[in-house]
Amino acid sequence: MSSHVVIAGGGVIGSSIAYFLRASDPTVSVTVIERDPTYAKSSSALSAASIRQQFSTPLSIQMSLFGIDFLRHIGDRLEVDGHKPSIDLHEGGYLFLATPGGEATLRENHALQTRLGANNALHAPHALQAKFHWLNVDDLAAGAYGVSGEGWFDGYGLVQALRKKAQALGARYVAAEVTGIERDGRKITHVQAGNGERYACDTLVNATGAWARRIAAMMGIDIPVYARRRSIFNVSSPARLTNSPLLIDPTGVYFRPEGKTYITGTSPSPDNDPDDLPLDEVDHDLFDEVIWPTLAHRVPQFEALRVENCWSGYYEYNVFDHNAIIGHHPDIDNCIFANGFSGHGLQQGPATGRGVSELILNGRYTTLDLSSLNWDRVLNNRPIVEKNVV
Repeated sequence: MSSHVVIAGGGVIGSSIAYFLRASDPTVSVTVIERDPTYAKSSSALSAASIRQQFSTPLSIQMSLFGIDFLRHIGDRLEVDGHKPSIDLHEGGYLFLATPGGEATLRENHALQTRLGANNALHAPHALQAKFHWLNVDDLAAGAYGVSGEGWFDGYGLVQALRKKAQALGARYVAAEVTGIERDGRKITHVQAGNGERYACDTLVNATGAWARRIAAMMGIDIPVYARRRSIFNVSSPARLTNSPLLIDPTGVYFRPEGKTYITGTSPSPDNDPDDLPLDEVDHDLFDEVIWPTLAHRVPQFEALRVENCWSGYYEYNVFDHNAIIGHHPDIDNCIFANGFSGHGLQQGPATGRGVSELILNGRYTTLDLSSLNWDRVLNNRPIVEKNVV
């Protein structure tokens, strides 16, 4: 068992790991090195902050089922000195829409999700129209709606709550950038930080999100995780969409309500998605050429839209198969990677924190088995196929 764990990265993944480690075994020393304690550029703070069970792989569904349970009870779980944090969880549901070409996949995914305990309903076009009267269903074959357990929340609030609880339990947070890693054969011995300090470790965790590739390179490891910019637009409209869920159009364009406005976005085309684009820029062409026309088609009332605000954040994008890489690399005995969540880190953070803490403390997973997400599939070219990549 590790007596001193150093976690590189204090976002939702790193702070979740720190929380579960200290909550499970207070004798373990935990040091979290976070380059930006304001989280101004963190994926956790800049994302659309949502959770769903509508995935196509059993493990992703199970991780999010644990995630929603964690979020529902966050006030009790992460209470500090009588203060119960709130993340404004709104279970408004996801609505995945399918054209005739995607109907079979939607039905197959729905069957798997409900078998594992997700509360989703499958609707024909006429039922969709009855439930969401503002929706254009002319080109649709079906829609899958999360009746409960899916929705959105305050991602920044979640990170802060995890961090504060981990600190209250004894985890030490250091505001510095990891500048070097000392390796002796198959072991990491020390982590160097920009504050001039060296931190000895029995176990190192790479939880640095969009910066995971740089940290891995310091160990001599090549990880297929890149920073991919995603632009989010907050728009206003005279449209009043009753009971609006987080809607995923068959094109991949999404929107959800945000108070009296709406948040919307989509991924750029694969041939126009370079690495490490600056976060202080927003892809306005994507909105004008793809997002707005799609929204106006799906919701005719969205013909009238105005961008009120917009920003960009990074996906820590696993270009291999868009799923997280969690576990040891076979070349290093005492480093655990938790990287490449590809936009799913907030909702999979609690399950990852619990699982990585089990791996560190027990040498194995004792609740949900995350071993299918380990390095073996990457090194042996066996990608996990997730059909609901958003």
